[in-house]
Amino acid sequence: MVREASYRFRACFRGRWGGYLVLILLIGVVGGVAMAAGAGARRTQSSFPAYLASTNPGDVQVFTEFDPITGTGYSARVDRAIARVPYVRRAVDVVGFDGTVQFLGAAYRGGGVPGEAPPSVEGSPDGEYLTQDRVSVVQGRMFNPLRGNEMVMSAGAAAEEGLRIGSAVRVAFFTTAQVNSSSFAGYPADKPFLVITLRLVGIVEFDAQVVQDDDAALGDQLAVITPALTRRLQSCCAYYSYVSLQLDGGTRHEAAVLSAITKITPPLGQVGGPQTAAPEVAEAERTIRPEAVAFGVFGMITALAVLVISGQVISRLVRRNAEDGAILRALGAGPAMTICDGLIGVVGAVVTGSLLAVAVAVLLSPLAPIGPVRPVYPDRGVAFDWTVLSLGFALLVVVLSGSAVAVAYQVSPHRASRARADTGRGSSLARAAAASGLPPTAVTGIRSALGPASGREAAPVRSGLLGSVIAVVVVVASITFGSSLGFLVSHPPLYGWGWNYALLAGFSAAENLPAAETASLLDHDPVVAHWAGVYFETMELDGQAVPVLAGSPNAPVSPPLLSGHGLQAASQVVLGPATLAQLHKHVGDTVVASTGQGPLFRLRIVGTATLPTIGSSGSPSLQMGTGAIAAAARFPAQALNPQGSSVPGPMAVFITIRPGVTPAAAQRSLDQVTAVLNRPSDPDGPVGGVVSALRPAEIASYRTVDSTAVLLACLLAAGAISALGLTLIASVRRRRREFALLKTLGFTQRQLAVTVAWQSSVPAIAGVIFGLPLGIAIGRWLWTLFARGISAVPDPNVPVPYIAAIAFGAVLFANLAAVFPGIIAARTPTALLLRTE
Repeated sequence: MVREASYRFRACFRGRWGGYLVLILLIGVVGGVAMAAGAGARRTQSSFPAYLASTNPGDVQVFTEFDPITGTGYSARVDRAIARVPYVRRAVDVVGFDGTVQFLGAAYRGGGVPGEAPPSVEGSPDGEYLTQDRVSVVQGRMFNPLRGNEMVMSAGAAAEEGLRIGSAVRVAFFTTAQVNSSSFAGYPADKPFLVITLRLVGIVEFDAQVVQDDDAALGDQLAVITPALTRRLQSCCAYYSYVSLQLDGGTRHEAAVLSAITKITPPLGQVGGPQTAAPEVAEAERTIRPEAVAFGVFGMITALAVLVISGQVISRLVRRNAEDGAILRALGAGPAMTICDGLIGVVGAVVTGSLLAVAVAVLLSPLAPIGPVRPVYPDRGVAFDWTVLSLGFALLVVVLSGSAVAVAYQVSPHRASRARADTGRGSSLARAAAASGLPPTAVTGIRSALGPASGREAAPVRSGLLGSVIAVVVVVASITFGSSLGFLVSHPPLYGWGWNYALLAGFSAAENLPAAETASLLDHDPVVAHWAGVYFETMELDGQAVPVLAGSPNAPVSPPLLSGHGLQAASQVVLGPATLAQLHKHVGDTVVASTGQGPLFRLRIVGTATLPTIGSSGSPSLQMGTGAIAAAARFPAQALNPQGSSVPGPMAVFITIRPGVTPAAAQRSLDQVTAVLNRPSDPDGPVGGVVSALRPAEIASYRTVDSTAVLLACLLAAGAISALGLTLIASVRRRRREFALLKTLGFTQRQLAVTVAWQSSVPAIAGVIFGLPLGIAIGRWLWTLFARGISAVPDPNVPVPYIAAIAFGAVLFANLAAVFPGIIAARTPTALLLRTE
């Protein structure tokens, strides 16, 4: 039987290769996109741990000295003792010079972001940033560790100091004794220990900056000097120091190591305490997860598309051989032979297409990961996710081959009479087109597109209908998702920023604004409509530490609500959705609260809100779904004034602007408020600056998500167009006798080409009619899923002009795909094909 089937395959291949090619390319391109999306989702979700591992990270960091508390910024004796603690495999020192360094010259603070804290200046004498906790160079190069006149900076630090690659700046370093003197005034009144010209040779990114919201970036900028210069300054000018430790067995022995270190290091109060990468990794994975989920859902939709469309193509390929099966049976072939006739070619095309899909997925793998880790991902080249590739290959081969066998059994010879009866009925839509008076070219083209499912003239055209619908669905869904993402980024209230501007206290809202003077200035400012002062605190709710946006009940400015109502009394609390879920509570329930001082008290949950990502100077910090809104009166005065300001006040003020005021006018007016509060004679009221919006980490790198999804959708559309073109070619080849007959009856070459164009337009129009609403619905659903995953306000946006362009483009490209098949049909040799009639 195998020999006979092989012979039949070779003998019939010339007439069937077009259908096989359509099937191979369809499975290869669309299946490859589906596998690439699935593998990309997995690669995206694991991108941050993969990046972090490439930096050779320390397992734990421990502060060892802080000059304002311990009287020294660096102790070699303490650090050597820590390095000898059992289970410490490697210890590297980091020395900070924040309080003893001063940038000199006109470049200082030349281009900083409003509200940004001054950058920290650190160095390591023995390998931090170079061999352990390595930084990623995104521009320029890493410094030469043996040179004392080079440095690298984060992008924000370089902007704040007005520097770019190659810039040089004079820097003054003072001793801690000078800084601690009551008469210290800085340069030029005091002579520095060292004045050196440092050249910026590289822009770098640290692990904590890879997945970071805009607020955290304000207080997390860094400049790094070389080991050569650090060793020269560490004994006299260090302001603080810490060690980064790699432990034997990872964090398994962390508790024992920290217990031993506690006996070595001096008491540091709130400054002390260990730090690990675990919270950083958890936050990064939480931030990236919605992007990975959206990527994976796109892959699932595309996988469904390839299975359904390919199943239709396979059905048509098998059904068109039904008459051959009847002839074979009449010649004595058994049931197995008639069922297997033609399956070798179809199954071979399925296997070949599945192998092509694997190759396409591998070629598309450099598009992943998406999201904020992509710029620093250690290996963005070709990747082999054997789990996805093997499962995808097996799924395509098993499901599609199984469908081929099922269809072959269904059209076996004992059902041949029914198949012939079905062939003659034709399409009701084609009959309706004929009855409506459409020209013969349109009627013939529609009948060809919706023609019989079996017989000698059958071609895989009807599958083009489903293929066009699914292609339009995926493209429209991707465009809708991308438009909604752009709408979210351009509308700050959707991510918790329910005001126009925020006036931040110094060091990115870590200090306090003078309450009375700030209130007076804002009350008399003609551009200000409403304002509300807030504090960034931490409160325990049912034993869990929760970041709190503390303010006044019934404040005129507050974050957007998702459910319930806002804060109306000191006995109430509004929670972020993620915090509500973590506490296993519902709106209307109560929680036991504590501020760390005084007795416990109960708060009633009255609503949920999308919270602003701000106040990252505290730990934990507010996120869109994490945190609470509570009354500032619940906190002790010391907590509301951590810097001990003699003129206490809020850490930030949220401001809404009067209607009709332009952003430029509002910015000028608020800058004047800043200038008044920051006058030199009032050191108690420093203002960090006025910011218009601070984006959460989940959307800070939205362009990568948007562009990748649209690119994959375009690849799917290109595959659908190519499949449609090859389908039309196969259809023209199968209907040569019909075209020859039409030519004999008077059809011109132009009319034959128009007939093929109508045949191509039917799937495109069907795709527009059914695909547009379905694609919009799926895109809105995906966006709502994404928005709720990051706790943003779910407000999907449908880009009507782009949707209209997709509808027009679908019909246009369908007609372009029909050009070459139309030429073939127009050149059909009438006499040669009719000589057998």
